[in-house]
Amino acid sequence: MIVRALVAMWLAIVATAGLAQMKELPDFTELAEEQGPAVVNVSTTQIIKGQRFGHAFPFDENDPAFELFRRFLPRQMPGIPHEFKNQSLGSGFIVSADGYILTNAHVVDEADEVLVKLIDKREFKAKVVGTDKRTDVALLKIDATALPVVKLGDPEQLKVGEWVVAIGAPFGFDNSVTAGIVSAKGRSLPQENYVPFIQTDVAINPGNSGGPLFNMKGEVVGINSQIYSRSGGYMGVSFAIPIDVAMEVQAQLRSGGKVSRGRLGVAIQEVTRELADSFGLSDPEGALVASVEKGAPADKAGIEAGDIILKFNGKSVVQSGNLPRMVGATKPGTRVPVQVWRKGSTRTLMVSVGEMPGDGDASPRSGSTEKGRGSVANRLGLVVSELSSEQMKQAGVAHGLVVREIVSDGTRTDLRPGDIILSMIRKGRQTDLKSVEQFNGLLAKVDKSSVFTLLVLRGEIQTFVTIRGIGDK
Repeated sequence: MIVRALVAMWLAIVATAGLAQMKELPDFTELAEEQGPAVVNVSTTQIIKGQRFGHAFPFDENDPAFELFRRFLPRQMPGIPHEFKNQSLGSGFIVSADGYILTNAHVVDEADEVLVKLIDKREFKAKVVGTDKRTDVALLKIDATALPVVKLGDPEQLKVGEWVVAIGAPFGFDNSVTAGIVSAKGRSLPQENYVPFIQTDVAINPGNSGGPLFNMKGEVVGINSQIYSRSGGYMGVSFAIPIDVAMEVQAQLRSGGKVSRGRLGVAIQEVTRELADSFGLSDPEGALVASVEKGAPADKAGIEAGDIILKFNGKSVVQSGNLPRMVGATKPGTRVPVQVWRKGSTRTLMVSVGEMPGDGDASPRSGSTEKGRGSVANRLGLVVSELSSEQMKQAGVAHGLVVREIVSDGTRTDLRPGDIILSMIRKGRQTDLKSVEQFNGLLAKVDKSSVFTLLVLRGEIQTFVTIRGIGDK
């Protein structure tokens, strides 16, 4: 009897705990009802003029493929002049009662017509006030008044594990509500240096782009921008632009139609533990300067390749990804202090911040692999040779060794054939490399457990490669 009573008591406790846990699950109904009216559907149309044969291949007569496909199509099917309408869907939300709307830049990119549909089924043609591709933010304007407006929150107050809600139009389904938690904060993504993304596991799919991310107070904390997916659909990893970043951008777009950002003119990389050891830095923090653009603000201020930027304008650079955001948010022309770590000590340089130019592509210069002296692999398993005067002129360097071959049984490195090794850094001391004999001599003094770093020119980009441990070759 006692055993039965204990079992019954235990089951009652478990059931009570289960009910208590169920009561703690969040209720999103009030949030959806109150904030849903300020969320809009954004549909775009891009008109492409050209020729169409049958109904498979739209292309312009100037396209090189036009003549090829014309020859293989039946002669009785003449080209038919046609306008193709490329349509896409996204989401957005109203930030002011007089018709200003935020969405993603990629939602309205190259659109000839933008339509905004409200929850009450009203539709408006929208004007694109401005876009900023670097943050993927766009500002739209519709001719309307007394519109419902979202409340704005503080992304800095978000905590990992906190519940968040997205409202948008995935696959065109109006005002769909999905929920999840904050997975991480301050995420840096490849080619996205100006946004500390909020990572969530909220179900975000095509059509959700540009829609708001809410906290449980019903405040917008981000704009849903990207997903990580192998299939094109939801896989539990999505990224949102913090609303404070977006609002700074929209303020500039509203006032001038474009965004002005500061720049230093440096290429940077993350400071790993190995790099910190090589440069004699106690903690792996800051942004390592891989190269400095000649004549840029950083160059004029005396910043050099190999410097580790620890502070910018008094704020600590904990990770390299922090620096572009700090510099970008600085008004061009502002003079700020920059603290760097150089040759085992800190120093402060004053930099007059420049202005970031518009988007553009650079054409990389290929490295030379012309054979020369140094046909035997060294302790790193590298076959290197000295640069000729012509090679140095072409690469724009005064010294260095080119990697001709990597022997498979050598020490594993991230070097590649064609890389130019400019210098070697060990225990905070940087030595320029001018001959194969000099390089081999330096390697001979390194023991198996040592950590050192090589400054490498790869195409037009300088980068630091850290090597931990070394072989016996």
